[in-house]
Amino acid sequence: MFAIFNKEISSFFNSLIGYLVICIFLTGVGLFVWVFPQSSVLNYGYAGLDTLFSVTPFIYLFLIPAITMRSLAEEKQTGTLELLMTRPLTDWQILLGKYFASWALVILALLPTLIYYYSVYDLGEPQGNIDSAAVAGSYLGLVLLGAVFTAIGLFASAITDNQIVSFVLAVFLCFILYAGFSSIASINIWSSYSLIINKLGLDYHYEALSKGLIDSRNVLYFVSVISIFLYLSLLRLQARKW
Repeated sequence: MFAIFNKEISSFFNSLIGYLVICIFLTGVGLFVWVFPQSSVLNYGYAGLDTLFSVTPFIYLFLIPAITMRSLAEEKQTGTLELLMTRPLTDWQILLGKYFASWALVILALLPTLIYYYSVYDLGEPQGNIDSAAVAGSYLGLVLLGAVFTAIGLFASAITDNQIVSFVLAVFLCFILYAGFSSIASINIWSSYSLIINKLGLDYHYEALSKGLIDSRNVLYFVSVISIFLYLSLLRLQARKW
């Protein structure tokens, strides 16, 4: 697994992909957090990073599928997946190596935003006047959300050998799981079932973590969704051997 992980990380940074991902992500988030007047923290009137944590999931929707679309689709398109499977590696090792490499790139893109927290912490009046618990919970939510989107993107890459199709499918699935259930729940026909439907969506559990109360049920939800999509990806890989 570590050999696959190192290979994937090297391929990210030996080309422009890794650098482009990080630069595009930081530029997009930075513009919303500091520059655009409608969302700039400088216009809040209080110390907070609400813009960062509300905008980042929607940037993830396009950024992470762009990272994962080549993971397996490119291997199948070029015929190197069969060669990879002849090596002394299990399907799980191949899959997890690619998964953790993509997730690591997402986390690397997220880490520089800690500077924003330090800046807002320092600019607060009085200094440090920011809800650090909510910030910590929100960062945990972003890391877990990135993990889920990565698993979905890997699944999309596993079921097609076309990278564009993989990208579009991953964006669609990520959007449905993140915002689709809450949109459906908002329709006034579900009565008491609307809360249950809402809880099926990623945004409900992400927002719960963003309040600073780290509930094991929310973490378990993210882990469960990750496991489901990784298992579906494994089944797709194994189906190529039949």
